Amino acid sequence: MAKFKKKKSQPTIDPDASKKESVEDIPTEIPETEKSDPVPETPSGEPPVSIAEKSEKDRKLNKLFWLRVALAVIAGTAATFIFEDIEGEDRRWASIGFMIIVFFGTVIVAKGMKMQLPSSDRKKIVTQAIGSYVFLYLFSWIVSYTLTHLGTVSSGINI
Repeated sequence: MAKFKKKKSQPTIDPDASKKESVEDIPTEIPETEKSDPVPETPSGEPPVSIAEKSEKDRKLNKLFWLRVALAVIAGTAATFIFEDIEGEDRRWASIGFMIIVFFGTVIVAKGMKMQLPSSDRKKIVTQAIGSYVFLYLFSWIVSYTLTHLGTVSSGINI
């Protein structure tokens, strides 16, 4: 803690008188605080993770990320051709259902990778790359559908 300087004299009314006042250092007693044990970095009391285990975990999570990205592009493109015979609103719901089924397949694959995750990171198996997966699936599905049906739509624009 910081030591503060205390004034011995009473406050003055004259503003010029305060400039003449001297300030003395009075040593004050600072009580010692109790020494505490260092707090571990993991808040839940789990043992610290070694560097090798952390790099292995990061490598597997990275592998899961890219697996989901690749499957999103492949499944989105495949949905265009798989659900070609279905008409209207049912095609959209079938494709979204297919997207969810493929995602749950990647969750099963991720559990099979035997990642040693702490209990606080267990949800990473599901949440890792979920946003990228959904948006890439929809993007690749829309682009592939647009490209395959480009010549059949009469929009009035000659290409």
